[in-house]
Order: sequence, then C-alpha cells, then structure tokens
Amino acid sequence: MVDGVTVLLPQGGGGPRLSDIAGQASVSEATVSRVLNGRPGVADTTRQRVLAALDTLGQERPGRPRQRTEGLIGLVTPELTNPVFPAFAQAVEQVLAGHGYTPVLCTQLPGGATEDELVEQLVERGVGGIVFLSGLHADTSADPARYAALAARGVPYVLINGYNERVSAPFVSADDHAAVRMAVSHLAELGHRRIGLAIGPQRYVPSRRKREGFLDAAVGLLGLAWSEAEELVCSTLFSVEGGQVAAGTLLGRGCTGVVCGSDLMALGVVRAARERGLDVPRDLSVVGYDDSQLIAFTDPPLTTVRQPVRAMAAAAVGALLEEIAGSPVQRTEYVFQPELVVRGSTAGSPASRRPASRAHTSHPTDHFRSTRETKGTTSTNSTTRKGP
Repeated sequence: MVDGVTVLLPQGGGGPRLSDIAGQASVSEATVSRVLNGRPGVADTTRQRVLAALDTLGQERPGRPRQRTEGLIGLVTPELTNPVFPAFAQAVEQVLAGHGYTPVLCTQLPGGATEDELVEQLVERGVGGIVFLSGLHADTSADPARYAALAARGVPYVLINGYNERVSAPFVSADDHAAVRMAVSHLAELGHRRIGLAIGPQRYVPSRRKREGFLDAAVGLLGLAWSEAEELVCSTLFSVEGGQVAAGTLLGRGCTGVVCGSDLMALGVVRAARERGLDVPRDLSVVGYDDSQLIAFTDPPLTTVRQPVRAMAAAAVGALLEEIAGSPVQRTEYVFQPELVVRGSTAGSPASRRPASRAHTSHPTDHFRSTRETKGTTSTNSTTRKGP
C-alpha cells in the first residue's frame, strides 16, 4: 500500500519491486505508485523517468489509465432557457448517478461551441458514452453522417426526441402525434371548432410530427378539409416570442383555441391575447406542451401536455448502459405516451357559453388520458416505433 493505492508487481523470480523502480528513476515510491496507477500530480519529465526505469528493469509499462474516464457520460443539450431541457438533464444525471456514473453536461449556446465540437471534447476526455437531447439528429437538414462517424470511433450513444431513420441508434421519444391529437380533442370537447397550432420550424422532427397529428385531428375530429386545416398551422420559433407571433396570425384567422409546440410558446400566445384585450381562457383557450416545473404557477395555470421526462430519461440511460456493457439494444425508437394536464388556461368556447367546462373539468375520450393536477399523475407507458 503506497500513497493510498495498492500496487501489484511481480513477486519473486527476479521481478522488480517498487523500491527497485524508485531507485532506478531516482524518485520516491509514492511517485512510482502514482505513475503506475495513472494518478495526477506527477510532472511529465518525472513520469517519463519512471517509465524509462520500467523499460530498463524489463517491466511492462502500464496501459492507458482508464480509472478516471470509465465513469464519465456526456450529455449534450440545446440551450437551457427552455425549462424542459434542464428537467431532462437533471433526470438523466440522477439516473446516471444511481449507476455510479458521472455526467458531463455540455450545453450549446448561441455563438458557442457546436455539437460536433462538444462531442470532440467529450471523446478526448474518454467518456464511456453520450446522451444527445434534441440535437442535430432532430434536424432533418443536418448531415447524419456525424453519428456514424462517432459509432465508428467506438463511442456508444443514445438520442432523445427527434427520430431519424438515417441514424442507426436507440431513440427515445414522446409521441408528438398523440400529444397534439389529445390537445385538439380536449378543446373540441369544450366546444371549440376553430383551433390553431403554433409550432417551431418544420425542419425539426418533433414539429413535423405535431403538424401531422394536428392535421389528422382537425380532419378527423373537427371535420375540416385538409387544406383548411393547413391554414391553421403557424410555424415560428420554440420561444415566447415565437408563440406571440403565431398567436397574431392564428387570432387573425378566427381561432378560439391554440395548441402550442412548447410551454414557452403557450406563454407567448397568452401574452399576445392580453395585448389584444382578450381574456384567457374566457376568450381564448391555450394548451402548451412539456409541463415544465413552474408551468402550474403561471397566470392562468397552463393546461398542457406533459412529457414523461423521468421515464424517458431512465429508458435512455438504460439503453446506453447496455451499449456500454457490450449488449446492444435494438436500433429503433422507443415511444412514450404523454398525458394531458388540465388547468386554468382552457374553457368552453365563447360560442358555447358553458362556464361549467372551465379549467377544473377534463373531458377524456376513449383513446386519450387526461390528468387533473389535483389528482396527481398516472403511470406512463411506452411503445416501440420503427418509422418516423
């Protein structure tokens, strides 16, 4: 036992002892111990003397030290201004910590390091794997070859939200199609017939899926023609300002209810309505998406569709750890069902005049669940999807 580390060297048969190596290199036994175990705190010149002493004494040099890097897992996220991303990061970190791994959080900032640069830094640090959250894999305009190159370097990874059939890896996603359909169904049950969709740029897979879900629901539940439903979709940015812009367009088209691609967009819609002298939910009903932590405390408390963040994080980490252990999981998409949380931003349409249908009443259909905030949440199930 030297310097708190047990160092095993050949016993007998003329094999060098720790003191022999220390004497040959003119260093202490503690320094030899640190070099053999790959520990920091040794100057490069001193480390080289110890390695040269090993060569002189016929002792095999230690391999690349791995103790410091095997427990690291990279987590690459977009900017953290959208509160759902910190929620995912925290959930992933908690699951990793439970398995003895240390997460290395890499956040993309405007004007900062790109996803590729962050990945290169993680690989240089020797991470055991990487979790990508809403990264370039979700952008249909991005080149997916970067992920194949990462796999070729022997770095396992898993991707959350944004299935890409051109990337061979485990994906974990919320069912965007079902999320929008249940939001439209909720508003339709409240008497709304002119319902709009505010979403982000169409190059992103979640936006495309939400659009598809909305068009199917508008045609199937509201009886609209496909072309008429398309006029009720407004693509801007996944931000408060983006929601504000979308609201101006959709209100101009006579919408009394708006389904949003994120909670931040929903807050922008509420702001735009108030700027026009409208009351939410009396004049306009708004449904968000994500259900980040503080959304229940907005004014009014936001009705939203909740992503099962913890369940998705656990599935993503589980798949990655299987990859690291050498037991690859199926290269497919594991789809988790969201749930509607009814609060105070939705009510009966102005035309229906049904005050009893205000925020504390939910109207589940045969196909979708609605969760009342006062009753807690229900369990979340997952399915497997192989296509986009």
